[in-house]
Amino acid sequence: MLDTLLIVELALLGLCSGFFAGLLGVGGGMMLVPFFTYFLTQRAISPDLAVKMAIASAMGTILFTSISSVRAHHRRGAVRWDLVQGLAPGIALGGIAASLGVFALLKGSFLALFFGVFVGFSSLQMFSNRKPTPARQMPGTAGQVAAGSGIGFLAGLVGAGGGFISVPFMTWCNVPIHNAVATSAALGFPIAVFNVAGYVLGGWSVAGLPAYSLGYVWLPGLAICASCSVLTAPLGARAAHSLPVAPLKRIFASLLLLLALYMFWKGLTAV
Repeated sequence: MLDTLLIVELALLGLCSGFFAGLLGVGGGMMLVPFFTYFLTQRAISPDLAVKMAIASAMGTILFTSISSVRAHHRRGAVRWDLVQGLAPGIALGGIAASLGVFALLKGSFLALFFGVFVGFSSLQMFSNRKPTPARQMPGTAGQVAAGSGIGFLAGLVGAGGGFISVPFMTWCNVPIHNAVATSAALGFPIAVFNVAGYVLGGWSVAGLPAYSLGYVWLPGLAICASCSVLTAPLGARAAHSLPVAPLKRIFASLLLLLALYMFWKGLTAV
């Protein structure tokens, strides 16, 4: 059974992650991974397994958060469903390849370091605020499938909804930031579906899993955070449409950098 303090902590974490999911289109996963890693380590789970379960469980919450967030964005007409349709097939391929294949082979310490380096790089790119070439547009069908594969694969390795890749990618292709955030929220659902399926199957027979686990997915953390995050995701989505572009980018980049530094430190200390 979970103690009362842990339940309260998970509930507060879910409320905060849901708000940021709606605000930034990140699915909330990147915010959850460091906290889940801490909670699981405190429950005597090995650091290597704790990182993997944190990534898988954070991704699981996106199944619920993305639905709540994208409904709010859709009501404002901000979701580019044509881009969702173009990127989703590649996301399915990349997600399965990461979660069912590569994820199980890598050590948790490497995944933590990868999270820190890649997400940190993404945050610095957002801080740089480099202007895209005015004539650049989203690629055609083949290019979107390839881009979707990369988004789904990398998201599967760090337990995020893909917003840390898809939002910069779409803005680089001159998709307005509010449309990019809304579309990223919609992409979070297929990213989560295919990656969670891979985490469950890939971790089914792993030794040392705590009680109430489904493969690599920690069900108590998933259930509490998901049930709370759906309450605040629409509030974040509403806030996203009331903020100007520059502060929105700075908030997004700051969140990425803080989480990247924490997980990089966890990766170094777990080696």
